[in-house]
Amino acid sequence: MGAAEQPAAAAPETKSAAAAGRTLVFTYGTLKRGFSNHGLLQDLARDGDASFVGAAATAARLPLVCGPYRVPFLLNLPGAGHRVAGELYAVTARGLERLDELEGVSRAHYERLPISVLLAEGAQVDAVAYYAHRGYADDLWARSGEKGYPEYSAAVADGYIRRKDRPQQLSFLEQIRVFVSSQS
Repeated sequence: MGAAEQPAAAAPETKSAAAAGRTLVFTYGTLKRGFSNHGLLQDLARDGDASFVGAAATAARLPLVCGPYRVPFLLNLPGAGHRVAGELYAVTARGLERLDELEGVSRAHYERLPISVLLAEGAQVDAVAYYAHRGYADDLWARSGEKGYPEYSAAVADGYIRRKDRPQQLSFLEQIRVFVSSQS
């Protein structure tokens, strides 16, 4: 790789996040500003457990699809899909616990895995993201017709149903199984 092709150095705020023992978290869906779960990040910021770093996009092409109720899922299938646009936050361990709970990590809804992202000014940094659990990710990709979105925008999210307004008789994993087995 020539000097002109080298990724830019990490931005100062990402270096300070690492020095402060924070984890960089890439958000691509309902945790972004303007979406239904962003209130959690606002609460974490108020408590000193999260701070906004900036706009970012995945370094690799990855599929971003919508599942049941227009819930967004990033799929760990590098090379498929798009470079997905999102936001980067620096989060404490306590903040990560709260995000893990929201994302259902212990219930196999999502899994928190490493990701490389590009900041708006071109720096590439390592972070984590919440991907669709590997137990159903391939089925979501097939159900989407192997087509994804470059961004979870208001238009893509149109029709999103908040968790409290979804049918409660089925678990989220059961809702996903019904969704992937239905016709598109």
